[in-house]
Amino acid sequence: MLVLLVAAYLAFNYFIRPIPPVPATGSVATSTMTAGTASTLPWPSPGSAAVAVSSLGFIASSGNEKPAPAASVAKVMTALVVLEEKPLKKSEDGPTILITDADVQEYQTDNAAKQSVVEVRAGEQLTELQALEALLIPSGNNIAFTLANWDAGSVTAFVTKMNKRAKELGMSHTKFVDAAGASDQTVSTPSDLLVLGMKAMKQDVLAQIVAMTDAKLPVAGNVYNVDYALGEAGIIGIKTGSGFGANFLFAASVTVSGFTITIYGCVMGLPTLDAAFAAAKALIYAMQPQLHIVRALSKYVAVGSYELPWGGHSDILSTTNVDLVEWPGMILRQSVRSPAITITKAIPSGTSAGVLNMVLGDYNLDIPLTTSDAIYPPGRFWRLTRI
Repeated sequence: MLVLLVAAYLAFNYFIRPIPPVPATGSVATSTMTAGTASTLPWPSPGSAAVAVSSLGFIASSGNEKPAPAASVAKVMTALVVLEEKPLKKSEDGPTILITDADVQEYQTDNAAKQSVVEVRAGEQLTELQALEALLIPSGNNIAFTLANWDAGSVTAFVTKMNKRAKELGMSHTKFVDAAGASDQTVSTPSDLLVLGMKAMKQDVLAQIVAMTDAKLPVAGNVYNVDYALGEAGIIGIKTGSGFGANFLFAASVTVSGFTITIYGCVMGLPTLDAAFAAAKALIYAMQPQLHIVRALSKYVAVGSYELPWGGHSDILSTTNVDLVEWPGMILRQSVRSPAITITKAIPSGTSAGVLNMVLGDYNLDIPLTTSDAIYPPGRFWRLTRI
């Protein structure tokens, strides 16, 4: 009877009992703080500010942010909504916008109110590109009116789109009541406007326009960029605003260890544009030396392994080098996401083994992984005798 029981047990083990899946075991630290301690940034006073870095996203704010008039920085949202609905490539001028009597009336009204305007005439034709240049370079309030009507049929309908887009972007302290930022009821904060600026600069045409010192328009002729800090401290855009205090939403291209990185920032509530430009440059100069490029992962490094219960082992290897921009004191999170494997036949080395997920700021990378060694199924003896 005992012999029969043993035979039955062996037969069950070999023929019926499945080979168990083998889980992966990660060997990387799940969270690591980046090296160093960030020094205090030169926040403007009076005023408020926030800064960010390409790939990393938000870095810090002055901590005293309250919704305040966005002024002409609101035109960045106007341009973004237009470009998302009527996309342009760098080589394209886009459709034609016919200037109407209503556009001329808006120009005259805004001009009489001593607002920032771009001259237009009834019957004039502006391409979409020219209209965006007129909006963003000399900061024509009347052009915001023209674009809003052209895009949505009315300013009211267009402002609804602006607020909807702000909500989608998580700009929870922002409210638009007009397309130009002429109203003191169009409000935002530096952190909210940073989100807008980083999104807007992904539009190649917008980034191209805000980097221009001047443009030529059919009636207005040569118009010049209100952002006269262009080119200083690496500044490549994006928009000024004044009338309720001076604001500056900016992007600056800097070089760190041979890599080009974009620093973003927004200062609000400064007494003059000169003061806003000086505050922006002070933040750029303070941030650049604190940024570092670090090799966070090297190719063919083991980040985990498969340990076979019947004996045998295969490391799980990274497949590429990963260089990250780092700011002191941020948290790098890593997670090995390799599937459990059921081994019924030999698995060769170099087989795909999931990914290593790496998160640092706005970085969210999935690095492909492979096995280092061949993995073999269990032998007959193990299958027969396992407990």
